[in-house]
Amino acid sequence: MKKAILASFAGRLAMPDLSLMPDEKLTVGRLRIELLAGLTVALALVPEAVAFAFVAGVHPLVGLYAAFLVGLITALIGGRPGMISGATGALAVVMVALVAQHGVEYLFATVVLMGLLQIFAGAMQWGKFIRLVPHPVMLGFVNGLAIVIFLAQLGQFKVPGSMENTGHGMGGGEWLSGMPLYLMLALTALTMAIIWVMPRISRVVPAPLAGIAVVAALVIGFGLDVPRVGDLASIQGGLPPFHIPSVPLNLETLQIILPYAVILAAIGLIESLLTLNLVGEITGKRGGASQECIAQGISNTVTGFFGGMGGCAMIGQSMINVKSGARTRVAGVAAALFLLIFILFASPLIELIPLAALVGVMFMVVIGTFAWNSLTILRKVPLTDAFVILLVTVVTVMEDLAVAVVVGVIVSALAYAWNNARRIHAKTRESNTEEGAKVYEIQGPLFFGSSDGFIELFDIENDPDAVIIDFDNSRVVDQSALQAIEAVATKYEAAGKRVKLRHLSRDCHKLLNKAGHLVVDSDDDPDYALAVDYGVRTGILGGH
Repeated sequence: MKKAILASFAGRLAMPDLSLMPDEKLTVGRLRIELLAGLTVALALVPEAVAFAFVAGVHPLVGLYAAFLVGLITALIGGRPGMISGATGALAVVMVALVAQHGVEYLFATVVLMGLLQIFAGAMQWGKFIRLVPHPVMLGFVNGLAIVIFLAQLGQFKVPGSMENTGHGMGGGEWLSGMPLYLMLALTALTMAIIWVMPRISRVVPAPLAGIAVVAALVIGFGLDVPRVGDLASIQGGLPPFHIPSVPLNLETLQIILPYAVILAAIGLIESLLTLNLVGEITGKRGGASQECIAQGISNTVTGFFGGMGGCAMIGQSMINVKSGARTRVAGVAAALFLLIFILFASPLIELIPLAALVGVMFMVVIGTFAWNSLTILRKVPLTDAFVILLVTVVTVMEDLAVAVVVGVIVSALAYAWNNARRIHAKTRESNTEEGAKVYEIQGPLFFGSSDGFIELFDIENDPDAVIIDFDNSRVVDQSALQAIEAVATKYEAAGKRVKLRHLSRDCHKLLNKAGHLVVDSDDDPDYALAVDYGVRTGILGGH
């Protein structure tokens, strides 16, 4: 699966592969690449931030301020250079209900609390649990997110001013038709073609930036009547003002914002940590999960006090960044600063950029993000893995990323437990050392899922008076397994038969209570540690 994910990125059409370029030295050439990549990302951030602000039901500047502040802080102290963060649709769809019912001030308070929860998660090092996400879930994640990014761009093919963005950005309103639609499609296709061809001609300028520049020059030069950034909303504004959320500081307010804060914190961390892993596959970097949690938390806490809607990692813009060659924190910082410059000084110019150019860039991101080879490996991988890939993809599109990942992990865990539960069996033979004794050689892991099957292996009524249970080819995993061993030993003793337990670890020796005197010590006993040491301390195993 890991090779499959890597292969899907290696085959990207859109942008040059600069993953082998060193990022330790900030040379003039490296600085040029980082700044141009940052400019490209900033241009792509503008319509996304505005659209997601509409989704959440807040002013466009609330989304732009979030993109600037979250992007800047996470670029400076985040867990992985190259990642881009900002206002995202996954968070916006949760915020819309809060804003509609209680107003934007409660949103700011929620974002502050969301950030504090994320800082706590980072301090507790909960970010490491992202390692438990299986690769089929990762494949479903990238495929689902690619579809979500694609659907979010379809809203740009509607008549400006008629869009009521919802969910994935498609919203209501009237679709373009006739010549405006054909012109929009043609410019989008031209942008995609430039991005595809540019790396074969020159890599001096990132391909997405070249596509945006050429198409924008054509539209502005010929005065073509097509939707532009300014048709979404004006992005002109000042510096983000410091603002303490105007909400009552009481228990009622906490009861309102806490559920939203928990959901937003969870979604933000899951999307950020999965993006961190994804960027790590491309750049060859590892670690930084807990640091990323803290960075996301600090950025959201600050953003809540400066009139922003909060945010998390953005896979689309992160892919644009790293595939444009960015490998240091400079590109992320530059993207945030360029965005601020757009807001303060360059809004008239940025508002002239045709949406078709930015849609073309994001469509190439979709092509590059989707793990196309997953369509072929579905027939080769186990049926459960194929089901998880499809399930996570569908749930990501229909619901949201956090739900999809949780569902995928649960299904994968249950499938793993079921497969291992079916592996428990025993070989029987006569003992070579004790005449008349029957030996049960246990095969397979013994844990909560296989404990009932383990008990059913024994023919207590018909067994001889002496029985040996050998765990040399098994492994006792948890407290349920110990309970099953105790239950079998108790049944043999009740039937007046002698039973011996062989090749159990030292932990099992200590944790087995009633059956402890039945364990036979041997020089070749295994030495693995059991994950149930707490049973002795808490008394969970006591009283048997």
